Amino acid sequence: MTAGIREASADIEALGELASAALTYDAAEAPLLVARLATPPADRRWTALATAGLDGVVLASVSTRDPSSGHVDLLAVHPDARGEGRGRALVAAAEEWLRAEGVTTVRFAGNPPSYAWPGIDVRYTAAACLAESLGYQRESVAWNMTADLSGGHPTVDDVERLAGKGVAVHAAEPGERAAVAAFIREHWNENWAWEAEQATGCHYASRDGEIIAFAAWGARPAWFGPMGTAPAARGLGVGGVLLRRCLAEMRAAGLTSAQISWVGPLRFYSGAVGARAERVFWLYRRDLR
Repeated sequence: MTAGIREASADIEALGELASAALTYDAAEAPLLVARLATPPADRRWTALATAGLDGVVLASVSTRDPSSGHVDLLAVHPDARGEGRGRALVAAAEEWLRAEGVTTVRFAGNPPSYAWPGIDVRYTAAACLAESLGYQRESVAWNMTADLSGGHPTVDDVERLAGKGVAVHAAEPGERAAVAAFIREHWNENWAWEAEQATGCHYASRDGEIIAFAAWGARPAWFGPMGTAPAARGLGVGGVLLRRCLAEMRAAGLTSAQISWVGPLRFYSGAVGARAERVFWLYRRDLR
């Protein structure tokens, strides 16, 4: 292990407090982020490494889909401890751990389904500079959209319109999550299924007793997603209805805005709920030697 760095997976609460102090743009959510990363799917290999004084932490994990690929999931150094090489030492320790796990490529990028961000938020410029100084290459860009929840997103008329087409919408109760997850696995992937099962809220649509679409929020604290509509049901407007039901539930939970994470279809979210592109992330990679 890199000198002065130790394994710290038993110190999750303290690491959450550290992350809250260090991550200016995520301070309120930071403890929840650390807790989420510390409770990933059962088959994930991961670690939390910290400085001796718990003034710096890095969380790293191995991709389940590609075990030769590893991820730096979170890096945080307390503001009072910056400028002394802690971030560099923590990344080196994470790379050492990942190399021992058989990893040959490391990414500063989200490791679905349990991740903090898609990559490095460009506003955390020091983190991006550190990654580039260590030889990481920028390989792609991702972004989040923000939906304002202050005005609410009523869905009564939407639900009645869908009912006229033979489509019913439901909040997925705990006993229904397995069926929703099975639908997601059939049409998409295991990662989305896991997120839907873990989500704070999940809604789905059915027609003739068959699930045709879903939407979820809170698998990553206070963020919306994932969502999807089966190919045969597209064009009915189901996705927008489920999105608005989730946002209404988020508003009822006390949130004033929602982050729509790792967005693909900008126009859909902009048109459906007036969401705007806001947070931009750079995704980095480096081959280990």
